[in-house]
Parts: sequence; structure tokens; C-alpha cells
Amino acid sequence: MENLNYIWLFVPVIVINLILVIVSLRDLFKNRRVRYGSIVIWILIILFIQIIGPILYLTIGRDD
Repeated sequence: MENLNYIWLFVPVIVINLILVIVSLRDLFKNRRVRYGSIVIWILIILFIQIIGPILYLTIGRDD
């Protein structure tokens, strides 16, 4: 039962991660242009490198 108290500490991190993933994937599919690599590689980076992957895409991967 004590472990359930610690789960609430991770809820904000999980919510922030989900928001970043959704925003990144939405932008990727909307624009269909990336600066480095291909779209498939960026999808894998966004999905499997938690928190850092979406931030990388939003900062260096987007082709503005």
C-alpha cells in the first residue's frame, strides 16, 4: 500500500510525456517535412525515447 503513494509522484511526468508525444506526432503528420532523417525514424525516436525524443523533434527535427 505504501507504493501507491509514490505513483502520484509520476503522474505529472506521464501526463507531460503524453502531451509531448501527441503534439510531436500531430506536427509530424501535419507537415510531413523533417530536417534530419526520415519520418519513420522520427516516429521511432518520438515514441521510444521518452520525453527527450519529442523535445528533440520539436527543437531540431521540424522543418520550418
